[in-house]
Amino acid sequence: MNELVTCTALSKRYGSLTALDHIDLHIAPGRIIGLLGPNGSGKTTLIKILTGLLRPTEGSATVNGLPIGHESKALVSYLPERMYYANWMRTSDMLQLFADFYADFHIDRAKAMCNALGIGLKTRVKSMSKGTKEKLQLILVMSRQAKLYLLDEPIAGVDPAARDFILQTILTNYSKDSSVILSTHLITDIEPVLDEVIFLGNGRVLRHESVDAIREAEGRSVDAVFREIFRTIPVGGDWPC
Repeated sequence: MNELVTCTALSKRYGSLTALDHIDLHIAPGRIIGLLGPNGSGKTTLIKILTGLLRPTEGSATVNGLPIGHESKALVSYLPERMYYANWMRTSDMLQLFADFYADFHIDRAKAMCNALGIGLKTRVKSMSKGTKEKLQLILVMSRQAKLYLLDEPIAGVDPAARDFILQTILTNYSKDSSVILSTHLITDIEPVLDEVIFLGNGRVLRHESVDAIREAEGRSVDAVFREIFRTIPVGGDWPC
């Protein structure tokens, strides 16, 4: 099977701080992957390198065989941790902006999801709650026919009922030719939809395995394994290679 994402000895340093430390990753298409780790583990840095927003200090990364650049960016749909649209805009403005900017954006799919969540097309961003803004942002991202979806904390600010809809949206809007990398602290909520997990600590990949393999080997949930690993070795300590 062709690899969708390949990282080879990927490193990123900010002065004396090492955010990523010689990471090797191989991700196939058709997978939903949880990118898991405590604050400061390098999750957002890795995501931003794959989007092309940051350049690595050393090593390389490719998306669908393409080096990170203009061509790879067209294949990536990115949900940042922070909001990025203006308060004066309406829902319809955001949908039209994405339709104008991305050739693979399905505006009818976006409108249908907005309707399902009760987000009015004429509603202004400034009148939306934080949770509604996050729902709209995810709708925009998942309405693209991308190869790689990079979601940074997509369910952090929404209520439990909306989380179920968001996870279902992720499940039903990516294809066997694409993959989703999802960074979150809410492991219990997302574990049922995950195919694989990447445990990241102090900029290193501690484990990258299928969820089924972890459950079979450990006899417990991914969340329980995560808690044990990051409880016994503190951030800033020596991680097993």
